[in-house]
Amino acid sequence: MSTILVTGGAGFIGSHLCEHLLSDGIKVICLDNFDSFYDPNIKIKNTESIANKFPDLFELVTGDIRNPEHLNEVFQKKPIDVVVHLAARAGVRPSISNPLLYQDVNIRGTIVLLEACKAYGIKNFIFASSSSVYGENQRVPFSEMDLDIQPISPYGATKRAGELLCYSYHYLYGINIACLRIFTAYGPRQRPEMAIHKFTRLIDQGEKIPIYGDGSTRRDYTYIDDLIEGILGAIHHHQGFEVYNLGESQTTSLKELIRLIETAFGTKANIELLELQPGDVSVTYADITKAKQMLKYQPKVKMEEGIQRFVEWYQDENR
Repeated sequence: MSTILVTGGAGFIGSHLCEHLLSDGIKVICLDNFDSFYDPNIKIKNTESIANKFPDLFELVTGDIRNPEHLNEVFQKKPIDVVVHLAARAGVRPSISNPLLYQDVNIRGTIVLLEACKAYGIKNFIFASSSSVYGENQRVPFSEMDLDIQPISPYGATKRAGELLCYSYHYLYGINIACLRIFTAYGPRQRPEMAIHKFTRLIDQGEKIPIYGDGSTRRDYTYIDDLIEGILGAIHHHQGFEVYNLGESQTTSLKELIRLIETAFGTKANIELLELQPGDVSVTYADITKAKQMLKYQPKVKMEEGIQRFVEWYQDENR
């Protein structure tokens, strides 16, 4: 039976991935440091639910990817077949105010983890990158073949650096590595500071929604079920070194997003227009041809359905 280590496994994407793997009978080691970037109790609740459902297959380890001694303890416990590296300091805007922390977690932490994989002979590694690596790119949809990309935030730069480090370890040590450029994941358990969750909460509470710019910026939003299928595709089908876009390959403007949440709630939002923020890009838009061909990736959930599902989950959680 396979054992997969999921770093950041208590978070939004990680907890969904753990559940899917466990449902397939795969043993999962979830490594998380329960960072206070957002309420750790949310992540504790995620892992408690998983542990209750899969007590024999799920192991939770509290620790930090930057600590090589702790990683040694994890890798020594049992043979690990695949590492899925989701742990990271997230967020474009916070990375501008605290770039050294992002460098430490996202770059040094990734190197420490790759070094552990080298030391213990791990040959399969999945790295969660981000659409933020593309920066203010006007060549749409964004293609993995485009090498002229310039991130405009420290967060995006750390993710691009992570990809380059991954290639180095693939080349030097023969580790199969897939770098997954994730385009704005959303769905149940989404981090509370992210736009869809934040806007939903503010509409529900009758508070103003801060809109940076004129609402015309567009994002390629990826529903969590589709994203997990893409990650599973990388686990089961990837060999060598590749970079893959994981998105829906459709864009939604900020104004359209708010309208969809309004429709799901049956109420109007109170909007406050503010200046565009540094680090924000005008559009993200994934070309997913490569992921479809190589990972059998087939996203299915349209924005209307995804937002309706999210709002229903939010209402259930807050009754």
